[in-house]
Amino acid sequence: MIKPSKISCVFSLILLFTPAIGFSQPRKIGDAKFLSPLENAVVHELNMARTAPKDYSSFLEQCKKYYDKKLLRLPGETPLLTKEGAEAVVEAIRFLHSMKFIYPLTPSKGMSSGARDHVTDQGSSGSTQHKGSDGSQPWDRANRYGTWEKSIGENIAYGSDKARNIVMFLIIDDGVSSRGHRKNIFNPDFRVIGVACGHHATYRTVCVITFAGGYKEKSGK
Repeated sequence: MIKPSKISCVFSLILLFTPAIGFSQPRKIGDAKFLSPLENAVVHELNMARTAPKDYSSFLEQCKKYYDKKLLRLPGETPLLTKEGAEAVVEAIRFLHSMKFIYPLTPSKGMSSGARDHVTDQGSSGSTQHKGSDGSQPWDRANRYGTWEKSIGENIAYGSDKARNIVMFLIIDDGVSSRGHRKNIFNPDFRVIGVACGHHATYRTVCVITFAGGYKEKSGK
């Protein structure tokens, strides 16, 4: 049994049926060949938030103006009812202003393969949980292709195929009192990442993001 202190698996049904809100795309510094364009963009967004959190808060400032109490009213879109409204965005902005540089995350092929297994599983079943249909947990899937080290965590987002929306709303973490998704993103102990995004039977898209303190890839995987 893995000690709970070593595991940071946070899940909430985060629905992101929103277009990109006119934000510029992140500057790309060498894409991983084993990731799709969307998956690479998610990595770049996460690293932008970790390495320049105050700058990243400007994107949340832009998003804040579209809130009407608890309704998110994006231009040309059906209003989306949130749990906390703009207050969660304001709190996230304060958090970002309090943060300093954190080392960027390095993409892992093995961890991404484990995340992709879960995307494939959920894509057909339409389920929304960390546990796979075969009973696997995030650490089990990561260990299929290597060995995770020190600590491991997982975020899952549904409903958006825009990297900035995925990362921004995980940082806002509306309705999640622990702000666990945000904590995973800004955990300085996490140094490697696996990302997989794909079709979801219920919510159109799913993006699985797995974090770890380190990872040893299996040879030949």
